[in-house]
Amino acid sequence: MGNARVARDYYGILGVDHDAGPDEIKRAYRRLARELHPDVNPDPAAQERFRDVSAAYEVLSDPEKRRVVDLGGDPLGNGAAAGAGGDPFSAFGFGDIMDAFFGGQGGRGRGPRSRVQPGADALIRMRLTLEDCAKGVTRDLAVDTAVLCPECTGSGCAPGTSPSICEICGGRGEVQSVQRSFLGQVVTSRPCPNCRGFGEVIPDPCRQCSGDGRVRSRRTVAVRIPAGVADGMRVRLAGQGEVGPGGGPAGDLYVEVEEEPHDLFTRDGADLHCTVQLPMTAAALGTTLPLPTLDGVEELHIEPGTQPGSVRTLRGKGMPRLRSTGRVDGQGDLMVHVDVVVPTKLDARQNELLRQLAALRGEEQPDLVGGNRNGHGLFSRLRDSFGR
Repeated sequence: MGNARVARDYYGILGVDHDAGPDEIKRAYRRLARELHPDVNPDPAAQERFRDVSAAYEVLSDPEKRRVVDLGGDPLGNGAAAGAGGDPFSAFGFGDIMDAFFGGQGGRGRGPRSRVQPGADALIRMRLTLEDCAKGVTRDLAVDTAVLCPECTGSGCAPGTSPSICEICGGRGEVQSVQRSFLGQVVTSRPCPNCRGFGEVIPDPCRQCSGDGRVRSRRTVAVRIPAGVADGMRVRLAGQGEVGPGGGPAGDLYVEVEEEPHDLFTRDGADLHCTVQLPMTAAALGTTLPLPTLDGVEELHIEPGTQPGSVRTLRGKGMPRLRSTGRVDGQGDLMVHVDVVVPTKLDARQNELLRQLAALRGEEQPDLVGGNRNGHGLFSRLRDSFGR
């Protein structure tokens, strides 16, 4: 298996902060382009860096690509390098310099862009109890997102009308201009200001969506939460997010689980933990007590002589594991921690009985930490040494 590709630090390549604005990014690119362009600096190392700088500018000057970078991805992927040793002008070179200097597209005609764009993802949070997470639930959620305009069905045009070709750009979506620079005469192109690069205009926009092809609406979505989910997990509902501009395909809806704290159990993955408090007499004599679990009440047997801090494990009484089958491997355990309670107030009769018990067990004078090899504790050894 090959090594995973690490996303490049486009901000570091241009030497700008992550909160840099478009103008600051453009100034940084201009400065580096003047220094590294092959017509100015024939050094192969400079040309390699020029390709990286051009790629960084292409990404950070595009809001969508920049959003991918901020989320930890690499919008250029394995094809990011300008030909990986090829012509630096073929991917980002000369055209991007003109774009940076003059605000255009460097003479690279890209044609009109589509009004139909994919929609964004949406996120909604759902609070669940531990029991809900254990069993799984299906709920109807009210979701407020952009939906397809019912009046124009996404076209953006008023009923009975249609878009018309832009008279300024003739449907190309861009306009060109000739300018002179330190590199000579340059033809640049930029999105048409009249149609905003679409190549067509809507003379009579839909009155319900104002030409956007979508409107905001509250709707109900059925969400099925599988058994075994935990706090922070997300359930994806494909195509239930925001409808895109121009009636474009909807993004996804993510439902994030917020697990409420439980009064009795704490959770560690699929395992559950709880604490039971026992009187010292019950810990010494042993007992059986009812213990609530997710499956109902179970009998917890306490063996005689149970020590403080002991843990009793109930196999298969924890949380179900996601996407697992079978009760044995698909279920966590319940860990019961025993807390032995020592009484703080005794009446005369209780005090006398405990003293009699201590006398019977020879525990009137307890020793510090266990005995030595001869069975003598610390107090016994100190008493013997002073008694000689």
